[in-house]
Amino acid sequence: MAERYISEILPELLSADELTHHVGACALNKRESQKVIYNSFYGYAMAICDRYTKSQEDAVEILNDGFLKIFREIHHYQPAYTDVVSSFKGWLRKIMVYTAIDHFRKNQKHKVLMELDNVVYQLEADTEDAIDKLSHDEIIRAIQELSPGYRTVLNLFIIDGLSHEEISGKLGISTGTSKSNLSKARRQLQKILFRYHQPEETRNAI
Repeated sequence: MAERYISEILPELLSADELTHHVGACALNKRESQKVIYNSFYGYAMAICDRYTKSQEDAVEILNDGFLKIFREIHHYQPAYTDVVSSFKGWLRKIMVYTAIDHFRKNQKHKVLMELDNVVYQLEADTEDAIDKLSHDEIIRAIQELSPGYRTVLNLFIIDGLSHEEISGKLGISTGTSKSNLSKARRQLQKILFRYHQPEETRNAI
């Protein structure tokens, strides 16, 4: 459901030649080029980080840690394919996602993931149509309301395309737990989105 709404748009601030130049300069620790890369990809990176956290403070922490890794490792970077900008975006995305995973593991450690209430709200067909009309910001805000374990699995599986086996290895949980958390995340997200569509005076009662 959520994948239909998630899009991370990067303004085309840099041409392929400009990006290649600044990547090379960053490999030489040129501060001006680091600033150009940071500013040009800030919005794209923040859209990724926002999905993995509930607070702006945590998203900014992940983003800054991610850029530190990027500038530390950029001398190893080689475009994976001929589209220079898309190739760099893919590399940056992977680092931001892995940084978000590190952030999750650091903060959760061995904590037992929160369980949902046993009651699952069943949506009617016309409500599903109404959810289709929700804005991108509403979808992102709903994802941010998920408990940390559910939010992380939902992002990794639906949006970033990892398998349950890969999620299991990265988060230190079983594949069964990954599948269970994804199923519960979908139901919790559906309930949150349903609440968003209710009239203001009835939202708190749901």
